[in-house]
Amino acid sequence: MTLPTPKSTTAKLNFFVPPPTGVRAYQNINVDTKTGERDRNWSLDEHEVVIENLRGKTELELDTAGFQLYHRPATHKTFTDDAEIEREYYPESIQVIKELTGASRVVLFDHSESFESTLYRLLVTRISAIRRRRPGEVDDNPQKRQPVLQTHVDQTNASAVARVHRHLPAADVPDLLSRRFQIINLWRPISFPAIDWPLALCDYRSVDPKADTLPVALVYPDREGETLGVKYNPNQKWKYFHGVTPEEIILIKCFDSLQDGSVALFTPHSGFEDPTTPAGTPLRESIELRALVFYD
Repeated sequence: MTLPTPKSTTAKLNFFVPPPTGVRAYQNINVDTKTGERDRNWSLDEHEVVIENLRGKTELELDTAGFQLYHRPATHKTFTDDAEIEREYYPESIQVIKELTGASRVVLFDHSESFESTLYRLLVTRISAIRRRRPGEVDDNPQKRQPVLQTHVDQTNASAVARVHRHLPAADVPDLLSRRFQIINLWRPISFPAIDWPLALCDYRSVDPKADTLPVALVYPDREGETLGVKYNPNQKWKYFHGVTPEEIILIKCFDSLQDGSVALFTPHSGFEDPTTPAGTPLRESIELRALVFYD
């Protein structure tokens, strides 16, 4: 069946509203199991935006817009067994990221600072987020993870550098930080095309990095992380790819140490409810890997 290719859709996105001036924004990582909410000192503001469908367009790339779609079927297909996913899907994904970026070293790491709970730890444990949308259920544990429904960037400059210190051997860190490195997410639908609750991505060239974003501390029992909240700006250009299939991936840049103005630094993104989605469409399922990407 050939998927329809609308030029755009109009949908509601939730944008970050910072706390009073001068107060540091924070969010507690622990979830209230009854409400699914976390203690925080900031709020969300809903805005209706036009989201352009980029199907058939090739002018937006990882270093210009901050994201890019590729046709890259995976050898691993089932995504039901954690051990098999780690053994089969992670190594092939590392090779894909190297191929597409030209990176010399790729290290996958945990996803505890992206509004989710950690399943595993560095290199010896699971480092992906599998999301299966379940309307009406509370997202209060890793097995019930759902699409993130607010505009955000997974990393800040400070948290990106901290990731290198946290996940790489101490002896390697000085050299790695002296060269270009990135944090890139690899996002893939599983089972069927992601027509239900697709992924909205903001063209970095339409973002005012200083005015549109603000660091948000993620408070853990034993440490702190940091992400970027994304404020509403009518100049932002939001995009999506209609009906991304399991044979396709989207690379999403979350950080780039090359900050001379020549490349996109990050990509605000969010899941969203597309009002044109036909009734009975399978609920979205996807897997997302997070990678530290290093260059010689």
